[in-house]
Amino acid sequence: MSSTLQKNAKPHSSELEETPPVVSPRQIRIKHVVVAFVLSIVFFFLFCFVALHAYIAWVLSNPTVASVYSNPMQAKGMAYEDVTFPAADDSRMMQGWYIPAEQKSSKTIVFSHGYGANREETWIPMYDLAHYAHKLNFNVIMFDYGFAAKTNKEVATGGKKESQQLLGAIQLAKQKGSQEIVVWGFSMGAGTALQAGLKTKDVTAMILDSTFLLEPDTLYYNIQQQLDLPRHPSLEILEFLLPIVNGTSLNQIPYQQVKKEDYPFPIFFIHGTNDDKAPYQIAEQLAANQTNPDSGSWVIQGAHHELEFREHPREYLRKVSDFLSSLNLAEEEDVNNEPLLNDELSNSPSDTSSSTAKDANSK
Repeated sequence: MSSTLQKNAKPHSSELEETPPVVSPRQIRIKHVVVAFVLSIVFFFLFCFVALHAYIAWVLSNPTVASVYSNPMQAKGMAYEDVTFPAADDSRMMQGWYIPAEQKSSKTIVFSHGYGANREETWIPMYDLAHYAHKLNFNVIMFDYGFAAKTNKEVATGGKKESQQLLGAIQLAKQKGSQEIVVWGFSMGAGTALQAGLKTKDVTAMILDSTFLLEPDTLYYNIQQQLDLPRHPSLEILEFLLPIVNGTSLNQIPYQQVKKEDYPFPIFFIHGTNDDKAPYQIAEQLAANQTNPDSGSWVIQGAHHELEFREHPREYLRKVSDFLSSLNLAEEEDVNNEPLLNDELSNSPSDTSSSTAKDANSK
């Protein structure tokens, strides 16, 4: 009887519990090593990703700029004087050249060079355009932005500091007696001109070639030309790093205001559809905002960034001259002076202008 009870008795609950597997100290160490190894790989790649963006931010802020190799007299036989003048906010002293007109003149063209260049900007080439402006009896100012300075070089800030430096050049033109001041800007120098135009009433007109405006879209557009990085989080990382590297955040650049501004003075936009640094749609949008009847744009099919003059020299000078003539800043006989055009183009690339160049003049 007792044996039967023993057989029918249910096992104690403790007997049902399985004994947990015993993990040896060696297995625990291996697990920790694997986790640490995986995390180290993840953190390594994160570090490399952030470091790459830090390098991009540093390169953008510290462009390599060649030294000035000539001067207006050597290059084009134009008499000039070396000038120093303060930026409008007195943050630094600027260096440049003042080229007086051959006949006394109250009109001045201030050239605003692009990123990674100095006042000579040889690929345009700037001396040719300065000489042409000089022949139209303009005084000419050519100067270096802080990031291109020979001494006390600064980082590039996308126009934040540069706009104050350009305003200093405009003040210099006024001090020299100019009453009509035209800013002729290229690439970031054109975007800088638009930023300066928000802060001054001393500008008569602007000619803007290959306008580059530093904003998230153009920043990523340029990065994509070199590296296939994801838009996010690349932009967020760069927006975090730029203030650390050059002291300027994108929010300090008034690109949103510039993109919707209707400027009180006429602007002539020049841009190429094959621009790989500043999409031509930016120029079209900026031009569309202008209501000044003398404003306009010329979008050239197939032209490249800052190479519009090289690729279409004759038509380029005619368009610019027509714009200046419409403002009574160039005489009609000068605009239609074929020997003057031929003389200026004698040392420039051959005129490749054709029917492919699309005139998109608009208000």
